[in-house]
This record gives sequence, C-alpha cells and structure tokens, in this order.
Amino acid sequence: MLILRSAALFVVAALFEIGGAWLVWQGVREHRGWLWAAGGVLALGAYGFVATFQPDAHFGRILAAYGGVFVAGSLLWGAVADGYRPDRWDVTGALVCLAGMAVIMWAPRNGG
Repeated sequence: MLILRSAALFVVAALFEIGGAWLVWQGVREHRGWLWAAGGVLALGAYGFVATFQPDAHFGRILAAYGGVFVAGSLLWGAVADGYRPDRWDVTGALVCLAGMAVIMWAPRNGG
C-alpha cells in the first residue's frame, strides 16, 4: 500500500510541476497571457507541498527519485499536450529513469 501511495503522490507532483511549467511556458512563450502564467505559478507552488506527503522522510531521496518521474512525465506531457513524438531513445531513457526511481524509493533497506 505504501508503494501505491508513493507512486500516486509522484503522479500528482508531476501534474502540478510539469503542468505548472507548461502553463508558464504557454503564458509567456506562446503569448497566451499572464493569467496562464499565474495559473502555472500557483500549480508550481502546489507542487512544492506534495512531496511532504510522501511516506519516506528523507527529502533528498524523495526529490532524487521524483526526477525519474519528472523525466518520463515530461515526455508524456509533451506527447499529449504538444504533439511531441518521443523516439525510441526518449522512451528508453525514460524507462531507465523510472527504474532508477524505483530503486531509490523502494529498494529494501535495513534501518531506513
């Protein structure tokens, strides 16, 4: 159950962080306006709180592991939101990052 909770929190974090950065990008680079950028800033702020709900108490471990989710999530977001087509190396790299995330977060440890 802890693994499912942790994975769900990583997904929520990715939605806030990647979505927030995308909204800022749309507001500024794509000239959609400051309301888009402001929405992105709020989402990025919400992202900052999500990691605090992770069951593991080690900040460095959580953020290091989240990096793998961020990489894979960014490619997925680009494919869905912007029509970006990841190639086989993008997909391979994302899978390597997710494997690293799983090792960092969920490898059995003695004493934590």
